[in-house]
Amino acid sequence: MSFRIIVDTREQAEYTFDCPVMRRKLDAGDYSVQGYEHRVAVERKSLADFVHTVIHDFDRFAVELDKLAGMEAASIVVEADLDAVLRGQYVETLRTVAPAAILGIATHIGVRWRVPVFWCGSRQAARAFTNAFLRTFVRQLAHAGGQLHG
Repeated sequence: MSFRIIVDTREQAEYTFDCPVMRRKLDAGDYSVQGYEHRVAVERKSLADFVHTVIHDFDRFAVELDKLAGMEAASIVVEADLDAVLRGQYVETLRTVAPAAILGIATHIGVRWRVPVFWCGSRQAARAFTNAFLRTFVRQLAHAGGQLHG
């Protein structure tokens, strides 16, 4: 089977990749790999979406995090630079949320659900990270003879 990235049908700001891509509804995350949809996923967030979701819609997001936590490999990529966030250099409409609160929630997600939040700095970097994360999972799975355990 060739490497094919699956993009969730609800993903509105789809990344482009240098490999085949298929749009299909995913149970969790925005990106996965064909044949491994229940084993690996990446959830993509712009900074505005991340902050809105974790501040105003956390109960719904916690359901998504529960699904991601059940996978062998899952992550959240944020298209923002954490250093800039902590210095308060982010979208004006988010200024009502303290930078420390954003970091605290991201850290809470990583500790509570064991789903790391990666601050990728930009959309381009987040796309590259997503590609590398998915490819690394498949490569590690092949080296482990098809069995990975968290």
